[in-house]
Amino acid sequence: MTARPWLRPALEAAFWAAALGAYFAFPDLLPLLSQVAIAALFVLSLDLLVGFAGVLTLGQAAFFGLGAYAAGILAQQGWGEPLSGLVLAAVLAGALGVLTAPLVLRGGDLPALMVTLGLGLMLGEAANKLPGITGGADGLLGVEVWPVLGLFRFDLYGRTAFLYSLAVLFALFLLARLVVSSPFGLALRGVRGNARRMPALGTPVRARLVAVYGMAAAYAGVAGALLAQTTQFVSLDALSFGRSAEGLLMLVLGGLGSLYGALVGAAVFTVAHHLLSELSPLFWQFWIGAALMAVALAGKGGVLGLFAAALRRAS
Repeated sequence: MTARPWLRPALEAAFWAAALGAYFAFPDLLPLLSQVAIAALFVLSLDLLVGFAGVLTLGQAAFFGLGAYAAGILAQQGWGEPLSGLVLAAVLAGALGVLTAPLVLRGGDLPALMVTLGLGLMLGEAANKLPGITGGADGLLGVEVWPVLGLFRFDLYGRTAFLYSLAVLFALFLLARLVVSSPFGLALRGVRGNARRMPALGTPVRARLVAVYGMAAAYAGVAGALLAQTTQFVSLDALSFGRSAEGLLMLVLGGLGSLYGALVGAAVFTVAHHLLSELSPLFWQFWIGAALMAVALAGKGGVLGLFAAALRRAS
């Protein structure tokens, strides 16, 4: 890779060109591709937290669901401007992340898992018991989203939904890459490696972790808002434990701590889920599990790690 400094920018350009080219190559699959972009943003939020800061969580769906309901209720109440919904979702989810971060960070990994799981379960039950606000088990109906920038109306074919989701993903990806390559991101890597030694370097460990927790929560909230806006519906599934677990599977599948691993893992898992559930509706989970085991046994770094190893061998 060092002998070919042009290779990485070329691969990145090819990746995003392929993502945009999918709009023209697969016009009948745009709703699915929108779900891929939304899942990628959600997994990106997990990568910031788990891959770079080393904070384990089983409740990231709490922030995803909060963002989805925030944007959905805002549109339901008559303000369907989509970018406003994204901002509201990011602010509310980020604020909840900052408020709950001290609880998550008090103990080790196991207490963190229990607290995050409990937070997700509490929000899910609250949404279920407030049908007047959230729609309860029936879901949030009557979500009417205005055209993006007043020009691009959401259609049944998913054209606007895909381009809108991809644009938001790209913008937030650039922001995440800027953050992780900054001194703040380097401090997070140090905390993940050895949190006890970082204070000796003058790093406020707790403040850094709270900040990245809030940022990851905001990213998850925006992903949830995108789901609400592109489908114009919100259900309790947005807050489910299964969503958090699937997000972690996507992250491990793609590769921890690389940003692009989050995107690749979300794409591979979502597309494989779609194809396998059509080919084998009863046993698709078996094949997903077999694929995860194969990737884990093949080497570290997930799909992206295998791809990087293949490039090294080829060079």
